[in-house]
Amino acid sequence: MIFKWKRWFVLSSVFAIAFSLSIGFNHILSAPFPSNTYVWDIPAWMPKPIVPSDNPMTAEKVELGRYLFYEKRLSVNSEFSCASCHIQALAFTDGKPVSVGATGEKHPRNAMSLANIAYNSVLTWAHPGMKKLEVQALVPMFGERPVEMGLAGKEQDILKMLREDANYRKLFTAAFGRGDNNINLHNLTKAIASFERSLISVNSPYDKYRYGGDKNAISASAKRGETLFNSERLECFHCHGGLNFSDSIKHERLAFEEIAFHNTGLYNLDGKGAYPANNTGIHEITQKSADMGKFKAPTLRNIALTAPYMHDGSIATLEEAIAHYAAGGRTIASGTLAGVGSQNPLKSHFISGFKLTSQEKQDLLDFLKSLTDEEFVKNPAFSNPNRTGN
Repeated sequence: MIFKWKRWFVLSSVFAIAFSLSIGFNHILSAPFPSNTYVWDIPAWMPKPIVPSDNPMTAEKVELGRYLFYEKRLSVNSEFSCASCHIQALAFTDGKPVSVGATGEKHPRNAMSLANIAYNSVLTWAHPGMKKLEVQALVPMFGERPVEMGLAGKEQDILKMLREDANYRKLFTAAFGRGDNNINLHNLTKAIASFERSLISVNSPYDKYRYGGDKNAISASAKRGETLFNSERLECFHCHGGLNFSDSIKHERLAFEEIAFHNTGLYNLDGKGAYPANNTGIHEITQKSADMGKFKAPTLRNIALTAPYMHDGSIATLEEAIAHYAAGGRTIASGTLAGVGSQNPLKSHFISGFKLTSQEKQDLLDFLKSLTDEEFVKNPAFSNPNRTGN
């Protein structure tokens, strides 16, 4: 209960900061700032993301956000940035089971990919109320349980640093117009959110095959894997379907946002469905027993680059992930986490297990690997503008 109370306290504090910002900077919002139309670099088959009316996209805000995303001085030790846990070459994940913050403290969860985050109806693994990137950006900066960037209590210090930097003065003016106080936390989070919304990934071999009409873009094996993926036999598509391979999605062509959380039988500590006490999914927020172990199904785009998998990074490879679902849940034979996940009474009915031949396993793997967008992970528009590493 102590851990849950602390997480509630941190989230409540973050929302309080966000509310204060929304009130305290109303006079700034009325000031003139550039309103250049932003051009989305997406094909016609992909709908545009929904952008908050109070933070319209502009190229200037995206560019400022890119600098801030890679800015190590936005951390307690000036050695850590957003990009430390969200590395472009890894589709903006970090390759670790769980992320490690600026002070060395471990986060309880795996760093999610930021690819197509603009299409996410909810953010993070297990918070039904976290829907705005502008608010979510406050969590890693100012959260204390766990400490990520470690900026709690240092708000004025980081604003002073930015205001004394000639390049940031120029970038903030370009993005938000001239003003005595245009460098503030409100605009900082708006810029970071704008950059994150620009991280669109739609140029994988599969996209070229399925939507671009290039029948040779993926192998025959990958095509068979697609059929398996979308079959009722495997049922993968129920949670990882649609344009973004996730059932928590929003965009301009949907009448309403879609939100879902699932228990996949990853744990079953007590035979009644229990998950590790510090990682129980949306149950931590709702306190409903039926929500134990429910987490968001993340996008599968670039999945071959984003290992390890699951909310706690406890599955190392795609092969192991397929084995987990094929078994209908994971069995842990011994230790404090021992349990038979396939017998978890709270798991999704879609996690019922299946059998695959060796060829079918390879077909499914080849399909998943065809979702890798090499252009996305090498796009200079998303890279570190300082070119001195992350």
